[in-house]
Amino acid sequence: MSEEISTIVSSADDQMKKAINHLEAELVKIRAGKASPQMLDGLVVDYYGSPTPVGQVANVSVLDARTISIQPWEKNMLQPIERAIIGGNIGVTPQNDGVLIRLVLPPLTEERRRELVKRCLGEGEQSKIAVRSIRRDAIEQVKKLQKNGLSEDVAKDTETELQQVTDKYTALIEKHLAAKEKDIMVV
Repeated sequence: MSEEISTIVSSADDQMKKAINHLEAELVKIRAGKASPQMLDGLVVDYYGSPTPVGQVANVSVLDARTISIQPWEKNMLQPIERAIIGGNIGVTPQNDGVLIRLVLPPLTEERRRELVKRCLGEGEQSKIAVRSIRRDAIEQVKKLQKNGLSEDVAKDTETELQQVTDKYTALIEKHLAAKEKDIMVV
């Protein structure tokens, strides 16, 4: 019975780690005024009929703090990459010179910074909801075990342990959000 309990707790812990990893990946995509190739993660191009990430059809590099250069391996990919960037709504208009595409990030205004912070907080809230949902599912599993003969004391201790794990990951989410907010708001 205790093996099942530890499996439930470790499974919940693993799933919460995945929620944190997802949050980190989403926060990287939100730009903080500095150019980063990760901004293009998630953008896909129609490459001969199959959706392909931009990084696999072009060389993506950072020229300076506010400029990203995208040089396709094939010239005929300039237009599809440009369309993907426009359709991806990353807040930057591509500049196509026939050889490569440049993305010049405009300086962030105070209003835009606040919008980005709100977006980060929204991502953080989604992560918190995911963590709480994982906790709820784990507690339901414990309650099922309790109906099948698990003692009430062990069930309560397990719920307390699950709450501690949840609190740890919620604090980690807050820490990530505070760091990203500081990064965005620093001029």
